[in-house]
Amino acid sequence: MTDIRMTGEIRTDYDCEVTGLPAERWGEAVFLVGDEEIVLEVSVEKDVIIAIMVGEDAVWKGTLTGLKNLLKSEVNKP
Repeated sequence: MTDIRMTGEIRTDYDCEVTGLPAERWGEAVFLVGDEEIVLEVSVEKDVIIAIMVGEDAVWKGTLTGLKNLLKSEVNKP
């Protein structure tokens, strides 16, 4: 049996909750809003890699550190 290296959770405002979803290498959450698909993917194969996709044209992919730095820079903008 392979190692569980990550677990996932999904919660909604309808008091729906799924917890403890095991993953060895990667997991993703997919949300459909109208015709738009929003995907958050987390990979733990080597480094922690995060991918955020909105549709086919808007994609960001990088390390966990890179995402933290991106978010910090956006928060600190005047």
